[in-house]
Amino acid sequence: MDIPTDLTLAQRERLPEALRVLLDEIPRNAWPTHNNFGGMVEFWLQRHLMFRELLERLETEAQDRLDNKFDAQGYGARLSRLGGFFLQQLHGHHQIEDTHYFPQLTKLDTRLVRGFDILDADHHALDGLLNDFATGANAVLQAPEKTARDATGAFGAQLVTFKGFLNRHLLDEEDLIVPVILKTGFDG
Repeated sequence: MDIPTDLTLAQRERLPEALRVLLDEIPRNAWPTHNNFGGMVEFWLQRHLMFRELLERLETEAQDRLDNKFDAQGYGARLSRLGGFFLQQLHGHHQIEDTHYFPQLTKLDTRLVRGFDILDADHHALDGLLNDFATGANAVLQAPEKTARDATGAFGAQLVTFKGFLNRHLLDEEDLIVPVILKTGFDG
């Protein structure tokens, strides 16, 4: 798929207007009271919230380590557990979307096919960022005491960047997918 540079995850500020047609019809503030809210939509939004909260916690704990609120061993155990969970869950989430949900949702409103192509390209970009996340976390876990602070600081900065990209993707995914589900009653 060929995604213009201005629509890549690293460049775009939001989805193009042509892909926001259903969002204009069913804006975010109307979602919770929509007849088809619940089930699939609620589950999807809860998963996205979980990813945001996990990243926020990882970022906070990296800063707490820099502020000496955790010792190296305690922080390492927390990072290993929480970071591993985050990586596993986000990767699995994207696999299910790419192989199951996106192909089905694309058929429900063909005007949005390009949007699903963009989201799929995001997943590929995020795979690289997830790999960088794992590399950064492993650098912290394996760092000798004299370089542990630098590794943790670098990982913390990496989390801030990653959080920006993930949030852009999640917002765009919600703006595209939730209105489709609400309009069609799709239940997966």
